[in-house]
Parts: sequence; C-alpha cells; structure tokens
Amino acid sequence: MNTRVFTSPLFLGFDHLEQMIERAAKNSSDGYPPYNIEQLSPISLRITLAVAGFTMDDLQITLEDNQLVIRGRQTDDVHGRVFLHRGIAARQFQRAFIIAEGIEVKGAWLDNGLLHVDLVRPVPQPVVKNIPISKGQTKTNVAPTRMVDGDSPAQGAQGSPPAVRYGEKTETPS
Repeated sequence: MNTRVFTSPLFLGFDHLEQMIERAAKNSSDGYPPYNIEQLSPISLRITLAVAGFTMDDLQITLEDNQLVIRGRQTDDVHGRVFLHRGIAARQFQRAFIIAEGIEVKGAWLDNGLLHVDLVRPVPQPVVKNIPISKGQTKTNVAPTRMVDGDSPAQGAQGSPPAVRYGEKTETPS
C-alpha cells in the first residue's frame, strides 16, 4: 500500500513522516490485548493494557525507532496439572505504538492485571534563527573533467584547453 501524502514540493523532509504513516497502516489489527490511551494533562499520556495472567517477567517494553513495542510471552506451565476445561490459554502478544519525536517514556508498572505506561511530551521552546545573507563573494564552481585517455592533466584533447579534473574548483568573478 502506497500512501503518498506529501506530494507537494513545498513539503521538504517529510519522508520520515510518510514512512511512519505506512508503518501504522501495517500494524496488526489483532485486538489482543485490549488497551486504553488516556490524556492525563496537555503534556502527558498513559497507555494501559489488560494483561491478566502476565507477570513482570513475562512482559517486555522497548522503544525502537520511535515505536513503543510491548511484548508479552507466557510460559505454558502445565506440569502436574490436570485441566477438566482449559479456557485461559498461555498466549503471547506484541503491541506497537508509533510515538512522535520528543515524546519520552516516563515509566511503566503492573497493577492488578493492568500494565500502565506513562508518556510525556515536553513543551518545545520556540526557535527563531536568523540566516545571514552575504554579498559580493567569489562563486566557486565545480567543472567536469575533459580528459581523453592518454592525455596528461596539463593538456586536453588536441587543440583544446587544458583539462580540468572533476571536483577541481575554478574561480569565476562575481
């Protein structure tokens, strides 16, 4: 699926954002485990996952390339147990959330079968930068090489001016 959103030439450097949108579209649509996302304040969020039956050792939280990945893996502990009915299966999961640049994971805790992950977006400080404009400097051009096999750099092809190697700087007056 190709979702080109920023096709205007005025959107420079938004390739990374397009990749994140595509990654979000590819994320699993599996509803397990169920989760909530709460806004606690204008700068803080909380993700809560229902992970009943999982211990802290069964869960792993990582931040991978602006993607918060929560994995759960339970071990199937049936040694010496006889089930007459087994409706609670040991199940593994992976849930990924794409988070914006600058959002920080403040912490996570497990309480009564709920895994809570707190996120904070620090308030960015406005940045204004003046770009100086200079005038009257000599322009520097890069000229391509005009050499024929067997010619020395000091001479060009027969009757032509001396060759210039690609990457050599030539001065041109303003």
